[in-house]
Amino acid sequence: MPYFGCHLSMSKGDLAMVRTAQSIGADTFAFFTRDPRGSRAKPKDPKDSAAAVEALREGGFGPLVAHGAYTMNLCTADPEARAFAAGILEEDLRRMAALPGQFYNFHPGCHVGQGVEAAVDQIAGALRQAMAHGYPVTVLLETMAGKGTEVGGTFQELKMILDAVGREDLGICLDTCHVYDGGYDIVADLDGVLAEFDRVIGLDKLKALHLNDSKNPFASHKDRHACIGQGSLGVDTFRLICRHPALADKPMILETPNELPGYQAEIQLLRSL
Repeated sequence: MPYFGCHLSMSKGDLAMVRTAQSIGADTFAFFTRDPRGSRAKPKDPKDSAAAVEALREGGFGPLVAHGAYTMNLCTADPEARAFAAGILEEDLRRMAALPGQFYNFHPGCHVGQGVEAAVDQIAGALRQAMAHGYPVTVLLETMAGKGTEVGGTFQELKMILDAVGREDLGICLDTCHVYDGGYDIVADLDGVLAEFDRVIGLDKLKALHLNDSKNPFASHKDRHACIGQGSLGVDTFRLICRHPALADKPMILETPNELPGYQAEIQLLRSL
């Protein structure tokens, strides 16, 4: 069975997140490594992180899926902003070493007119530099909806980044809202989409999922999340996802517009499917 969880606040530390996850029936969770719309990061408490690592082990948790800041654009046209983003990436991976063995997911970025090939070179360069330190974390590129100049709206673009970096500890987090809005019809043909992913990238690179319904129709390229069963994907799509043998051991993170009671209900729903 997959692991199910949601985004939690890290304001009270790592151990508090584990306890909150347990209180809502989650056995994985996600958290922003810093202010999601800024650059400020709260200092780590080594004792707190060590206690969290033990609690995760004792609680039978699956891998966590930390999330980089939305403002971290590794392929912006501004060289200074690009260098700043690369510094944030490297610092985040260093901070993740306090919780070894987890995932760090981020949006590849927007090329803002430079073109996809230039963006891939810039993203890959930042990843090679940050990952060269060998921090004990697997980095994940998130599938995007393809709005504006987003990079990662197709499996081919993600494959270009993977190939340019050339590391085994780099994978993909598949967002259900994003891929559906991006033109991959997981409602009508989940098996076909996963087969396409396998052909282009390889299912061995699919490490985690974000489970989100969509407020928009298929191939809208808009990226607006809805609660499970309250959007254009529908409950039956998530039933197929939760039961799919290729996804059986993956952490599945809710990013729906909810508070903790709503997440608890959604986790219960997903397990019942």
